[in-house]
Amino acid sequence: MNNQDFQFGGQLTSDGGHLFPVRIYYEDTDFTGNVYHAAYLKFFERARTEFLRARNVDHQTLLAEDGVAFAVRSINIDYEKAARIDDVLEVSTSVKELRGPKLILEQELRRDIEVITRAQVVVVTIKPDGRPTRMPQRLRKAFE
Repeated sequence: MNNQDFQFGGQLTSDGGHLFPVRIYYEDTDFTGNVYHAAYLKFFERARTEFLRARNVDHQTLLAEDGVAFAVRSINIDYEKAARIDDVLEVSTSVKELRGPKLILEQELRRDIEVITRAQVVVVTIKPDGRPTRMPQRLRKAFE
């Protein structure tokens, strides 16, 4: 990805996935200039939010109209290579599985075609009291 390809909010792909650009800033790095491990979680979170927005799903409307919210249940993350200050990277997000209240997403952070970090994220729909609940049908359709 070059600077001209950098698009705020990212874009949907023909296979139903989503691509989100990330630029590495000084604040994302440790003293060596490598990305600090917790910063990857922020990149993946931002990409998931834009993945939802690209499907006309936003957190506030979801809670107001459907009475549900998303909560991360688990994340399995593999750090394969280091990202460095000033890198322009891309997060891909795709649906792996949709079942009951559970949505399993696969995410990859790449520098061109080189995979830097991979994550499998399990999110669930919950009611305001924190109990899991079945995903509303209109929401399920957004991911199918």
